[in-house]
Amino acid sequence: MIEAREAPDQRRGISGWLRANLFNGPLNSVVSVVVIGLLAWILWPFLKWAVVDANFLGSTRADCTGSGACWVFISARFESIIYGFYPAAERWRVDIVFALMAVLVAWLAIPRLPKKRLVGLFTLIGFPIIAWFLLLGGHFGLPEVPTRAWGGLMLTLTVATVGIVGSLPLGVILALGRRSKMPFVKSVCVIFIEFWRGVPLITVLFMASVMLPLFVPGNVEFDKLLRALIGIMFFWSAYMAEVVRGGLQAIGKGQNEAGQALGLGYWQRMGLIILPQALKLVIPGIVNTFIALFKDTSLVLIIGLFDLLAIIRAGLTDSNWLGFSTEGYVFAALVFWIFCFSMSRYSQYIERRLNTSYRR
Repeated sequence: MIEAREAPDQRRGISGWLRANLFNGPLNSVVSVVVIGLLAWILWPFLKWAVVDANFLGSTRADCTGSGACWVFISARFESIIYGFYPAAERWRVDIVFALMAVLVAWLAIPRLPKKRLVGLFTLIGFPIIAWFLLLGGHFGLPEVPTRAWGGLMLTLTVATVGIVGSLPLGVILALGRRSKMPFVKSVCVIFIEFWRGVPLITVLFMASVMLPLFVPGNVEFDKLLRALIGIMFFWSAYMAEVVRGGLQAIGKGQNEAGQALGLGYWQRMGLIILPQALKLVIPGIVNTFIALFKDTSLVLIIGLFDLLAIIRAGLTDSNWLGFSTEGYVFAALVFWIFCFSMSRYSQYIERRLNTSYRR
């Protein structure tokens, strides 16, 4: 006979999670208490500086009267941090682009919403066109706003979005070309990938900004932002190609042979059988590349484009706000962390949803 055992713990919520994960035994409880104490000892000075003794309301330096952080610097320059040098009268166009982008991302992220394919196609094709016409202007009665007036979070999201949307399909094509049996196609893809992976991104941006105009006719105006976007897209597509190639090599040749047995052509086999499995396997690598791309958008400062971090650094040179660099950099780090952490968590959700492995 089996001896009587205690009834299972039916508690749910925070108390149930704490009991199951942190305090499910004497040793685990002691370790949890020690770690929580160390974290409190380390984090409390930062929380005291950032929250307890901080100043949040005001508009000038004189409103920073506490011994903690002066977040008045962020609130006073919040519009320039978001819009850069975009004209105040036209910032409603940026708001529309932000709102449309948020709606599309939410639509694609929420599983129960219908028409995912149509929304995804519109996000990849229609949204960039609409955003370009709205932000740049010069058509449909909208005043033109040159790209040199773009900046702040708006410019960071523009560079990151174009880089992400452009590097993934180009990287897939390069990965397929590198595995091609045609010598010319394979050689071109290998040279392209190894060239762009062998140079720093700073060099790419500098060449795109300074050297590239020397190779085009003098009467051709090549926008600086467009040059930077092309350079970033080419640079990260090379890294994306190697990530995708790793996924392609993980798929057994039996999958390709099965497609051939069904009479499918090369592109049908790739589009219906091989690529869906390969891309699913390398979701962590793809998202890791996206996160690195998003963080490297701050490098556009070297070619005179003022992204989020550059706008904050420019605000610190104002004589009225000298000495508040810590608040500015902490705020920039928080914004970057929010976007990168969101991408990471969503990729984990996609991995769980697409997980088709058989578990014992």
